Order: sequence, then structure tokens, then C-alpha cells
Amino acid sequence: MSDLSASVIETKNGFHVEGYEKIEYDFTFLDGVFDIANSQLAKCYEGWGRCLAIMDLNIFNMYGKEMVKYFDHHGLELKIHKTMIGEKAKSIETFLSIVDSMTDFGIIRKEPVLVVGGGLVTDVAGFACAAYRRNTNYIRIPTTVIGLIDASVSIKVAVNYGNYKNRLGAYHAPMHTFLDFGFLRTLPVAQVRNGFAELIKISSCAHLPTFNLLDEFCERLIQTRFGRLSDESGEVRKAADEINRAGIFEMLKLETPNLHEIGLDRVIAYGHTWSPLHELTPAVPLRHGHAISIDMAYSATLANMRGLLSDEEHCRLLNLFSRAGLSMDHELFNEEILDRGTKAILKTRDGKQRFAVPNPLGGCTFLNDVSMDEMFEALRRHKEIMKQYPRAGEGLEAFVDASDTGYTMNGVPVEQAVNGKMTSGLSNGVPHGLKEVMANGYPNGHRN
Repeated sequence: MSDLSASVIETKNGFHVEGYEKIEYDFTFLDGVFDIANSQLAKCYEGWGRCLAIMDLNIFNMYGKEMVKYFDHHGLELKIHKTMIGEKAKSIETFLSIVDSMTDFGIIRKEPVLVVGGGLVTDVAGFACAAYRRNTNYIRIPTTVIGLIDASVSIKVAVNYGNYKNRLGAYHAPMHTFLDFGFLRTLPVAQVRNGFAELIKISSCAHLPTFNLLDEFCERLIQTRFGRLSDESGEVRKAADEINRAGIFEMLKLETPNLHEIGLDRVIAYGHTWSPLHELTPAVPLRHGHAISIDMAYSATLANMRGLLSDEEHCRLLNLFSRAGLSMDHELFNEEILDRGTKAILKTRDGKQRFAVPNPLGGCTFLNDVSMDEMFEALRRHKEIMKQYPRAGEGLEAFVDASDTGYTMNGVPVEQAVNGKMTSGLSNGVPHGLKEVMANGYPNGHRN
């Protein structure tokens, strides 16, 4: 939530306005947010007697009955807008479908919308709330690793524009974020791996103790869904809770003095220099975690060439990416992408490169004097190093698939159906039973 205090004074030739915005929002760690014994969420809606939820359809299919039971138990009317948001459908059309539901529901000025899902859902629905009457409250319940430890921290909300990630957006803080890591029990392993990259990002540049835990427990964290799926000794769960809390806290400490990104030297921009372009470049987009891992791994090689990251640290970081099954290279990560991505990021960063690189591991330095020749040399060296790694540095399940969009029909991803590759059981290109809840932006996104 935010509030503004401002003043106006008369000047010789006009007036001068000066204002300060107060932003405040809370995080609550709560396993079992929809457990009827936990009333914390219900209390947020007691004054309204009702709730409009914007919810990923896949999450609804798994938790919808539990959620409906929860709101019924607490005597609250619940309406759910079920949406299907993949990276290609993080679009204005999807945004407008959410706005339509807000209008139909008759959202009152300060009434909070409930947003449940991964980072894509919270981004688009959060942007709809930012735009609706210029400022509508919302409450977040992230359900993926990326949503829980990265997207939940920021107040940035956005949609993509063409092949440009998050080109249209706003800064809009939620009233409250509930962090329920129990959702990870049903998260596909590819999505756990996807979010693992964000933890490597923050720890390798800001918090070495967390990096050490990731290094120690890497495979076990991914396979046990951070200790939520199976962990007889409780050792992984204990490490995971320490990692998650420390990772979120470090990002908050870095972000909160700079919520509107007025300062452009940002530690958490490690891995986000070339990835905004590279992520959407392949015909099938890379998962966000894999796109930033390629960026981070290459940046680490650049830092190593400059003597900012020791050979031992460089190898340790690359090995962690590899063990996690994350991408460190791709055939389309080439000189053209480096050139185009650098030119694009200069516009975002006020004409400076501001390349965040680890120096040393657990710390961060910003580079502003890297020539294109040096970038190309680092790329050639990086690709040579990648030959030593499994799959030449390419990741496992690196591309967006049905576990991102979340929907299959008789085992066939819906994205194939909307592209006309499947005809059985379809109504106008859409599987029966899904047409009613399919967001307008989903098929449109696949035409882009």
C-alpha cells in the first residue's frame, strides 16, 4: 500500500510541488494458507464480506476445492477468475481480461483483489490492479519458487510487449504477501529448477552463507521440493527454510531503498543484462531461470577474465549451475544477441552498462567499460569452457512447456491445440471445458 504527503509553494514564475510517497507492505510465512484453521487470509476480507481472486487455472485445479472450502468456512463470498498465463501470453489482452472481471465484480475503491499463482500471474494481475482506477489494492499468494523468493519481493508489475519483456508496467505494492512454501509439493521439478536460478543470483552476489547452503544441498533441494515433498530427517527442510528466509531478506534489503529503481546500480540485476532479450528470442521461449543462468554464467566468465572472480570461484559457480540442471549457454546466445542486448540495456540504465558481476563470490561489482571486442572474446572463451560440461552447458527442460502454461488435453499441451496441431476434442481450436476459462491473451500470445 502507499500514501503520499505533499506540499505546494508559490515561486516567482509559478509553483513548486514536492511530495513523498510512503510505501508499506507485509510478508507472512504461513504453511497452509488455505487451511481453515489459519484465519490470517480471511481476516483481510472480513470487512468486505467477499473476495475476487485472480488465479492460475492449474493452481485452481489442484487447490480450488480447498480454497472454496476455506472461504465458505469463513463466511466469505468468493469469485474466481481463472487464467492461463504463459510467457507468450503475458500480454495486454490477458491484462484486459482481468480488468473485465474486476469490472464485472464491481471492485470497490480500496477493496483488495486476491492474486494466486506464479510470477507471471502476479505480474499481470498486479499491473491490472495498478491500472484499475489508477490504484487498486491487492494481496499476493505466490505458488512457485520464483514467485515466492523473487517476484514476491519486488513491487514491479508488468506485461510483455512484442518480444520485449516487461516493457509496459508500473510500481505497485501489494497490501500483503503470504508465503506458503507448501505449494512446492505439487510444483513440477522443472519449475523448482527454474526458481533455483534466482537463489543463485542473490546469493552469489550478496550472501555467501546462502550460496554455501545451495552448494551443499543443491540436488536434494530440487528433488524434495525444498524439503516439502519428502525429507525424513528434516535436514533439507531446515536448510531450505534458512535459504528462503535469508534469500528473501537479502533481496528486500537491496530493493527497499530503491523500490522505484531510481538507482540503477542494482545487485539483483545480475543475470538480467542480456536475458530480457535472449529469453524470448527462441521460437519456444526459454524459462526465465534458464535465461538468467546463461546471462549469469557468461557474466561470471567475463568477471574471471578480468581477475574479479578467481578460477576456483568461477568453477564453483559454473558447477552449481550445471548440478542444478540450469542452462549456461545456448546456440542463440551469440555476438548478435550481445550487441543488441547491450544497446537495449543502455537505454534502460541511462547510457551506462552497469553490468553486475560477482566480485568476489558473495559480493558484487558493476562494470561500465566493457568493449564489444572484450564481450566477444569472453563469449568465445565461455563457449570453449562449456564444452567441458554436460550437454555443452545447455540446461534440462530449459524451454517453456505445458508446466509453464499448465494445461494439457489428453496429454497434449494446449499450446499445440491453439496452434491448430490437435483437432480431437476441440471447439474452435480450444479443448472442450477450457474455452470458458481461457484468457483472451493466451491464443493471441502464440500468434505474436
